[in-house]
Amino acid sequence: ELQLVESGGGAVQAGGSLRLSCVAPGVTFEQADVGWYRQVPGNACELISFVKIGGTDVYSDAVKGRFIISLDNDKKTLYLQMNNLKPEDTAVYYCATDFEDRFDYNDFTCAEYNYRGQGTQVTVSS
Repeated sequence: ELQLVESGGGAVQAGGSLRLSCVAPGVTFEQADVGWYRQVPGNACELISFVKIGGTDVYSDAVKGRFIISLDNDKKTLYLQMNNLKPEDTAVYYCATDFEDRFDYNDFTCAEYNYRGQGTQVTVSS
């Protein structure tokens, strides 16, 4: 069972920044698709960024130009740099990894990814 552990969430004011980390010691990033999604209770889950094997960074329209996904293969860590945060970014953020091609360039609703972390809360106040 792969373990993914997120950290870096917190409370910030609008316009601020946070960097989320996802440690994935059992994942070889060259062999898996990885990404971030977020969930607000009562709302649909939203895929916000992912990187497929050998692919480039992909972002949802809601975060494009503000968030940056990156990987550190040596540290087996996935990051999400979040800049110019807005109150509508408030959510629980999850990292996920998938080996069955579930990250979809044309569909930013969430799927049942193979593995995900426990989530980290991000709260942005106005």
